[in-house]
Amino acid sequence: MHARWVFLPVIGAPIAHGPVLQFDLLRALNRPLDGGRTFRGRPLFGANKSWRGALAMSGGVFACASALHRSEAYRARLPAELSTLDPAIFGGALALGTVIGELPNSFLKRQIGIAPGTQRGSLAGVAISVFDQGDFVLAVLLLLRPFWRVSAAQALDAFAVVIAAHAVVNVIGYAIGARKTLL
Repeated sequence: MHARWVFLPVIGAPIAHGPVLQFDLLRALNRPLDGGRTFRGRPLFGANKSWRGALAMSGGVFACASALHRSEAYRARLPAELSTLDPAIFGGALALGTVIGELPNSFLKRQIGIAPGTQRGSLAGVAISVFDQGDFVLAVLLLLRPFWRVSAAQALDAFAVVIAAHAVVNVIGYAIGARKTLL
């Protein structure tokens, strides 16, 4: 299935964001995206969703998409509609989708009282944590919809692959000290 290859450039997000967090780079941009606003007395997204994170992650995704798009081998694995799409549009949709796709789930978690970097032990809490690993997939698919219509089977396949890859990245991040939690 070609859909899973669409998401390969998203690996640029942790590659770019990791050093920014580890070395506390771009400090001036370490401000919450929500500006400290609240809804029902709770943060909209929380302090972990910052301008520097959005910039680092989207920049990493865009750079990775641009680099991969130069490779014929990579483009050959993409759906035909995306293999010929302007790399700036493709990379921009991936970058924007990766960042904004996390916001609805962050909003939901803040509203039900799940602090950033934590999870509830209930079945619903585990489901939210699993969804959190691939929540951006929906946003990316919506942003790419004008250029490519993915089947439900391909979307589910991509979502499963993204969740699995994200779990591996989380374990590596935890092992090297870049993350405080596994999920």
